[in-house]
Formats: sequence, C-alpha cells, structure tokens
Amino acid sequence: MNTSSSRVIVITGGSKGIGRAVALRFAEEEARIVLAHYDPDEIESNITLRALSERGIEAESHRVDVSSFEAVDGLFGDILSRLGKIDVLVNNAGITKDTLLMRMSEGDWDTVIRVNLKSVFNCTKAVVMPMIKQRSGSIISISSVVGQIGNAGQANYSASKAGIMGFTKTIAREVAARGITVNAVAPGFIDTGMSEAISEKAKENFLRQIPLGRIGRPEEVAEVVYWLCSSAASYITGQVIHVNGGLYM
Repeated sequence: MNTSSSRVIVITGGSKGIGRAVALRFAEEEARIVLAHYDPDEIESNITLRALSERGIEAESHRVDVSSFEAVDGLFGDILSRLGKIDVLVNNAGITKDTLLMRMSEGDWDTVIRVNLKSVFNCTKAVVMPMIKQRSGSIISISSVVGQIGNAGQANYSASKAGIMGFTKTIAREVAARGITVNAVAPGFIDTGMSEAISEKAKENFLRQIPLGRIGRPEEVAEVVYWLCSSAASYITGQVIHVNGGLYM
C-alpha cells in the first residue's frame, strides 16, 4: 500500500467498542490505521487488527496511557517520524467510575478527568502543529449525551464529556483558518462493553426515555465520525453531533 496517498488515522480507545467500529469504517477507504489502547492484554486489539488485516488494511496497535502527556508525545512523535503525517485523530478513549458525589473519592474524580478529558488535550496538542503545517486534518472527539444533560452518579464522567464539548468548540476556532475541522460526536446509550456494566433496571429506564425505543449500535456512531472526516462535511466545524435515538433533542 502506498501510505503517502492513504490517509493516516489515529484512534484512541481503538481496540474495541466504538473505536473498533470506527477503525472498520475507515478500513473501507484503505486508510493506514493506528490504534491506541490501554487494555491489560492484547486480546481485543488483536481481534481488531485481525479484522483489519482481513480487509487488506495496514494497521498497528500500541498500548499507551493517553492521560500521560509524555507517553502521548512519544507515541505521536514516532507515528509522524515513520508515516510522515496524521490526517485524522479520533479521541475515543474513555472510562467510567460511577457513584454519587457524596461517595465519590478524589481518586475516582481525577482518574476519569485524566483519561477522558486530559487525553483529548494531550492527543490534540500532539497533532495540531503537524496538521497546521499540512494545512489539513480532521479531529473528532467522542463526548456523550450526559455531557449535555447530566446523569446521577456520573458527576466525573459528565464533567469530562462536557469539557470535551467546550474544548472542541475552542480548538475549532483556533485552527479553522488552516483547513482543519474539529468536531465532537456525543453518543447516547450504545451497545458496548461499557453499557454492559449498567444494571438491567437502569437499561430499562434508559430505553423508556429513547423515542426510537432501542439501544444504538457502535456502527451508527462510526458512520457519523467517518462522515465528519469526509469531504461531504468539509464546511462543518465546532459542532457536537448527537447520536442518541432522540434521548436528547
């Protein structure tokens, strides 16, 4: 594959769930795909790499703590030195540590903010200058409907996802003149490993609030991410696109 003519896509949290779906969607254009993950083992990332390989895609996976500025700087420096560019960044890494505020520890707060929000700063900062120099690029950050409406027991998660929305709009203003688009996608209740941890009672409560009456699929989020990085969305920047079945309107 001629990587100089193929887009280079970096996806954090790319080993599974929405990240995997995004990688497989970009595989349809024969992109060069780099996955970042922080799983305790390589099982999920190997599944994703195998699926990409079966589609004839050059892909690689790296275990990295995206909440660490130094680790991210090292990874992105390596990617740029080897592949020469980064065309698309998808900030998808995220975790939850849910509990009511009265029971939430400082550690639970700090960890979620670091992984979900500081990682977006780290990775975006790492690609901004290269994208400015090439005068093109797309940055997509995965937010959440709870960043817009809040959710009891998720003060840390909601704050991190709301922070992504504000960060997205600000960076979009800073780099628009250089041909770079910056947007966020805010999923609702999506069928991923993260949603599997939710109790059946909570799931039923969510479903009652969704006008379309069902849980979303990772592929439906991936389609929006891909579209925002395509020429069809070249005049869209600084936006938060909600993919939630009508949970928030």
